[in-house]
Amino acid sequence: MTIATAAPLAPHQAAALLGTMPAYLRALIDAAPRELLVWRPAPGEWCVLDVVGHLIETEERGFAGRIRTLLAEDRPQFTTCDPSAVARARRDAERVAPELLTELAARRIASVALVHDLTPDDLSRGGVHPEVGFLTVNDLLHEWIHHDANHLRQVLANIQGYTWPNMGSAQRFSAPDIVSVDQP
Repeated sequence: MTIATAAPLAPHQAAALLGTMPAYLRALIDAAPRELLVWRPAPGEWCVLDVVGHLIETEERGFAGRIRTLLAEDRPQFTTCDPSAVARARRDAERVAPELLTELAARRIASVALVHDLTPDDLSRGGVHPEVGFLTVNDLLHEWIHHDANHLRQVLANIQGYTWPNMGSAQRFSAPDIVSVDQP
């Protein structure tokens, strides 16, 4: 089976997609009770507010910050960080959700402007990451969109996990092999 290769996104297209994440998160978070936002699917896993904090951190540590570095330096050497350690230090589950969303939205507005103004020559600039090797601006743009989608999926999975125990027999719609006792 052959998988079709997708054309790379132009900077203005990437910017448009990146600009959607704060709106998705705001809609979900504004509708959810705090108990859901701080619920963890398992010990050591992230709650919804931890995910938002991670997105704030990766705005500078991972994506916009690295792109700025690539535009300013020739073939820079990047460093790594431990996202779980950063999340523990941030303690986002103790923060107020609207403040986190405001912080993410402000950073993302600046990032979208940066991405929108990238030129074709900018896309090929690159540097070396110790874990994955050579990365270009184009690589980072596409990984950034992929990263956002993964974490949006994680937020949705947390919502599913939180609501699952209260579905009763309706769980069988999602997992038909579950044995349940008919209730009157």
